[in-house]
Amino acid sequence: MFSVKNMSKDDITFAVRLTDTMDWNLAEGDFDFMMELEPKGCFVLLYNSERVGIVTTISFGNIGWLGNLIVSEQHRKKGAGSSLASHAVKYLKNNNVETVGLYAYTEKVPFYERLSFTYDSYFIVLSGNGFSSPTGSHIRKGGKADIQKIIDYDCSSLGFSRRKLLEPILLDSDNRCYIYENREMAGYAIAKVYHGMAEAGPLVCHQGCNEIAINLLKAVLNSLNGLEVSMCIPEKQMALLGILKRHGFSEKFHVARMFHGPPFNDKCICMAESLERG
Repeated sequence: MFSVKNMSKDDITFAVRLTDTMDWNLAEGDFDFMMELEPKGCFVLLYNSERVGIVTTISFGNIGWLGNLIVSEQHRKKGAGSSLASHAVKYLKNNNVETVGLYAYTEKVPFYERLSFTYDSYFIVLSGNGFSSPTGSHIRKGGKADIQKIIDYDCSSLGFSRRKLLEPILLDSDNRCYIYENREMAGYAIAKVYHGMAEAGPLVCHQGCNEIAINLLKAVLNSLNGLEVSMCIPEKQMALLGILKRHGFSEKFHVARMFHGPPFNDKCICMAESLERG
């Protein structure tokens, strides 16, 4: 019989080992971070007393996100994944979340549709190396003094606050942040750096400001020159995709953004923070 329990520190080694079977490249620190962000929202699926699956969540007021859903191969197609996903959605809904989002591998879209998630748009995961390229004016490096400004701008652009996610990322001195500011802020971009690699995102700027978005992305990639970099970009953001492909970035796979509940309208240019957290 399947049951679900809250993830504890003792479960992290199992979680890493399970995600390694899918080459997700997650480390123990990734799960530590998720449990710090949402202490009661990371779960382990048990079959009798055996650990057989995991899922993580994060909530931002009335918006929530589901990630890292995986079940051991021998327990798939037996209702285990549905049980785990439903438990995670129920947890979020019980915490005043109205809309739950996730990124689904394209072959998993029908699975989530059966759980009442609906397709919204496609995103492309790319990888390549940081490169040196000139950027436009009004772009500067962000620092601790800019944290509140970035959080406020992000909230006004998306309609909900990601403070609990953005603040620790911005306080980490290994990470990179750049801001576009001409009298007032009109965009920002961040990259997380770890183990000699980097993940670019989030990037947020005003709708229609493609040149600003391109220059913010260039500024981040300049600071990552020579490092391997991955990122997740909406398929519709052709300007960003074009500059990346011209500099040698390649598509790894597509994911479908899906929502359970009222659809979320991001009226801005944006790149995902991560597949796990939206």
